[in-house]
Parts: sequence; C-alpha cells; structure tokens
Amino acid sequence: MAAVTRGSFSALRRLLSQQYRRQCFRVQTFRSERTLQPLTFTCDRNLQMFSRRTLHSAVVSRGPIVQFKLSDIGEGIMEVTVKEWYVKEGDKVSQFDSICEVQSDKASVTITSRYDGVIKKLYYDVDATALVGKPLVDIETESGSEVIQEEDVVETPAMAREEHTHQEIKGHKTQATPAVRRLAMENNIKLSEVVGTGKDGRILKEDILNFLAKQTGAILPPTPFQEIQTPAPAAAAARPVSTAAAVKPPPSTPRPVFTGKDVTEPLKGFHKAMVKTMTAALKIPHFGYCDEVDLSRLVALRAELRPVAEGRGVKLSYMPFFIKAASLGLLHFPILNASVDEGCQNITYKASHNIGLAMDTSQGLLVPNVKNVQLLSVFEIAQELNRLQMLGSVGQLGTGELTGGTFTLSNIGSIGGTYAKPVILPPEVAIGALGKIQVLPRFGSGGQVVPAHVMKVSWSADHRIIDGATMCRFSNLWREYLENPASMVLDLK
Repeated sequence: MAAVTRGSFSALRRLLSQQYRRQCFRVQTFRSERTLQPLTFTCDRNLQMFSRRTLHSAVVSRGPIVQFKLSDIGEGIMEVTVKEWYVKEGDKVSQFDSICEVQSDKASVTITSRYDGVIKKLYYDVDATALVGKPLVDIETESGSEVIQEEDVVETPAMAREEHTHQEIKGHKTQATPAVRRLAMENNIKLSEVVGTGKDGRILKEDILNFLAKQTGAILPPTPFQEIQTPAPAAAAARPVSTAAAVKPPPSTPRPVFTGKDVTEPLKGFHKAMVKTMTAALKIPHFGYCDEVDLSRLVALRAELRPVAEGRGVKLSYMPFFIKAASLGLLHFPILNASVDEGCQNITYKASHNIGLAMDTSQGLLVPNVKNVQLLSVFEIAQELNRLQMLGSVGQLGTGELTGGTFTLSNIGSIGGTYAKPVILPPEVAIGALGKIQVLPRFGSGGQVVPAHVMKVSWSADHRIIDGATMCRFSNLWREYLENPASMVLDLK
C-alpha cells in the first residue's frame, strides 16, 4: 500500500511539473510574439538618440579625474601662498572660471580653470604654501578622454591678472579677465562695445563701470586715492562740517589681540619679498639729501585744473605733477634712471621712465610704477595713478604693475611726517620721499611775511655711482619745475 501511494505521488508530481513547464513555455512564447517586433522597432528608432544623449550623459557623469597642477608663473617663483578659494569640493566649474587667488613675493595671481567639470579635492588650505608643479585641485572633467588628448594635464598655466583671456568677437580679439567678463555678463554688456583703456586695448573693470554709467546716466563714486593733503585755512576750519564731508570714516586700526602666549609664523608673500629686497638694499651705500619746496603756485594751478579733470572722470592729485617733474629732470640727469649689476661692474641707462609710487595697502608696502612717463601728459599720468590706486585698494596689482621700475617716489606725506630716510629699491639707484604740505610763514619778494605751502623732500642715491652734486642739481631742477609749474610747459613733449 505504501509503495502504491509513493508511486502515485511520484506520477502526480511529474504530471504537475510537465504542465508547469508547458504553461511557462507558452507564456514566454506568447510574450515574445507580442513584443518582438515593437522592441526591434524601438531599438532601431532610438539608436541614434541613445548614442548621442544617453552615452554622452554617461561620459559626462563619469569623466576622468584630472590633477590640476600649479605651473610656473614666471619671475623664478617656486612657491605661492593661497590667499582665497573661490570654489569648494563638489562645485561645478567651467573653463576660465576663477578657482583661487595666490600670492607670490611679486604679486597676486588668479588661477583659472582649464576644464569643465566638478571639483573633487582641494590640496591646500587658506594661507598654506603651494608649490609650483604640485597638484592644486582635482577636477572630474566632463569631456572624458577628449580633454586629455587636447590638453596636457600635467602643466596647468596660472593666469596672472595681466595675462587676460581672449574672446573672438566680430573678427577681432577682445582681452579681459574672467572677473571683468562676469561683470559684463551680469550687466548685459557686450565686450565688443566697450573701449579698453588697459595695455594693448585690454578691457578693465573701470571700463565696464564707465560704460555702464554712460548707459544709465549714473555718477560713479570717486576712486579712493591717498594724496598729499593741503591744510585748510583757519576760516574754513571754523565752518561747520557738512554731512557729506563727515561721511568719510577714519582709517580703521586693527585691535590688538592678547593671546597670552608667543606666536611664531613664517613670513609669506610681500613680507617675504620685503626681507629679500631690503637685505639687498643694505649692500648699497646710501647718500642722503633733503630740501624744501614752495608749492604755492602749484596749489593754485591744481585748484584750477581739478574741476576740469574731474569732468573727465579723473581725480587730479599733486602726484602727477611730482612724477612728471621727476621725468623732466631725469632727461637732464639720466644716471639717476639707471641700474647696476650685482658686481657693480656695468651700468645700464634706462630708456623708459617707469616711475614707481610707494603705496601703503592692506597687503603691505607695494610699489607699482607708471610706465613711460616721458611720453605721458600730466592728465594721462593721473589716469594711470587712479587705475593703480584702485587695483591696490582691492589687492589686484599684478606683476606687470609691480615690476620694471626705474625710479621711485614715496608719498609718506599722505600718512604724515615731513622728512624721511628712503631706502633704495634695487636695482634702482635713487628714490625720493615726499613729506606733507604745510602752510608755513615765509618771506615774500618785498620782505613781508606771507603764508606758503611748503613740502619737505628727502632723496637717497646710490653713492657708488652718484655723487652729491648730481643729486643736488637734480633736486634743484625738480624743485624749479614745481615752484614754477608754467616752466614745465617749455619742456613738455
């Protein structure tokens, strides 16, 4: 009985299994017959779309990770300090987008992206030292192997502020930094319609702002510029100060922080450059010479020309006159516009008068220079000084503005003080320090006491090649131009 039961159970199991397989086979065959043709049609119809879109999306989302390395930015710089990151991990960037700002001992430099992609890793923190040739960030690119074939991922150029990107517009190249392009884009301004006032026609930030002001009729605020201040008369001082004049806040002084312990940190950036420059300057035997200049006529002339210059959008200080007078004097004493080699065996007379102006900025003491002063008018010098001062106030002075100087004037009077002992900036051979303008009693031509606008000037010269008589004669000529500014007209070119 048990054997019959087991046999019946086995037969029943085989029968059920066969029926199940037949049903499964029929179901699969039925589905295949219904969906076979539509599947084939759909695949043929969307094959091209699949290859163009779906495949491209896969490549974009899974592109190779490229090490963006810091390349040589010139001037023999091997390391820089990371001052600010404009991106963070996970941010999406496009070509020419700003990644970070670094600072060398020469200038501040903005690093821009070469690729479209996503930031995967930042190799340095803020204020860390980045080495040339080492990775700066990792970027997951969007164009896959094509990027690697087109660009060398080992060398990534660091774009200095004076090295502008180019854009092809209406058959010619318009030069502007990514920041300027972004400003133009935000205000719907076509770069092809803006006239660049920078070097080689480069479009600067103030060009965009001036263009926008002309379009909207807005009046731009004056560019901040530290100039030598003329004391106000006593009557003017007694008048109540207007609200507009009282808006200017006093210079902010950082509050001291008492940590209770000594703090040691490495010298970086411009402070490190100052150590190098001043150490080299100590090797120069300095010759000092001081004098005073009566600027009464120049004060009256500037008061007359100032509204004219402001009508053209330029703030006219005393510095353009000082710089132009120095250039006219250098034409008569070219040895003051020269340089010597390290061994002091050869002297090079510079053809261009690239006169530097020492500026006190938030980054420290910087000395940008006005190029080819011998070819510029007083108004053109004022324009360039306005531009340099604006760049210095926002920490955007580049290598082009900070290198190549041949003669320097230090405007110590904008802060205070009368006399100084300026230190020569190698490889230059002379420098002047200008004190503040004071109203002091002096004897007039008839022997009467008259108020005079007097400024002290202190000169330093390299005594290895410049004697005291040469420095004195140059100072006398420079003083003559400023005390009788009309005489400058005779020598202007």
